[in-house]
Amino acid sequence: MTKFLKYIALALMTMSFIACEEQPLDPKSQVIDSKVEENEFDKWLVTNYIEPYNIMFKYRMEKNESDFNYWLVPAKYENAVKMAKLMKFLCFEPYDEITGSKEFIKSYYPKMIHLVGSGAYRNNGTFVLGTAEGGLKITMYFVNDMIIDVDYLNEYYFKTMHHEFAHILHQTKPYSSDFNAISGSDYVTDAWSSSWNGDADAQKNGFISEYASSSVDEDFVELISIYVTNPASYWENVLKNAGDGAAIINAKFDIAYNYMLNSWNIDLNELRDVIQRRQGEIDTLDLETLN
Repeated sequence: MTKFLKYIALALMTMSFIACEEQPLDPKSQVIDSKVEENEFDKWLVTNYIEPYNIMFKYRMEKNESDFNYWLVPAKYENAVKMAKLMKFLCFEPYDEITGSKEFIKSYYPKMIHLVGSGAYRNNGTFVLGTAEGGLKITMYFVNDMIIDVDYLNEYYFKTMHHEFAHILHQTKPYSSDFNAISGSDYVTDAWSSSWNGDADAQKNGFISEYASSSVDEDFVELISIYVTNPASYWENVLKNAGDGAAIINAKFDIAYNYMLNSWNIDLNELRDVIQRRQGEIDTLDLETLN
């Protein structure tokens, strides 16, 4: 019996070796190997990301860049192209426009953007839309589910992009400690997903979103990201319906607004106007042609 099992094991090892030798990676696969050839998109990324911004855009699945705590799949090539064009148009260029150059993004934006096709689901029923790692890398999920609709794009991608970038900024230059005292001990950490009956409920308690109630830093960056990705009418409606929470939200936002203006010379009203204008122009963009 022992000898028989040894033969089976040897046969399986041989079959596995042959299979690996005789099945090279499909050149169209979005899982990277060491022999992948540069395509037109890679060349476009050099011209539009690496040269002007010194940012690497990774859309192929790479083992060293992925989080092994989740089951993940690669981003589709065509969706990666769309995301690269939209990110440049809605995230980088608004800052270029209000600062007058590409230096702000080049200096402070994380040096790597990593796309994942699927979502990263937690055990508590929530999921990760994006992560920022040490100011060096932003990972975006759900790329394969992309829909070219402003509300959808903001909810799943661009609110997250501005959220994560705001983290980088406050980690570089801290915001006033006065912010910490406004909601004090009201933060609920990981219980944010079960503590409120939607964002409107959280807003009545002084948090701009459910997730903002998880910690002081998340509260701070949620204010910035939600403010710039929504029109003025949205913000006014939030404050109108927040009741007593409106004063708390306003007090926090005043600190966030002054922080961006005094620390980075970024007027959030101006940034919001530029982003809103550009959001209204996405239907006119060619998101498929690499030019």
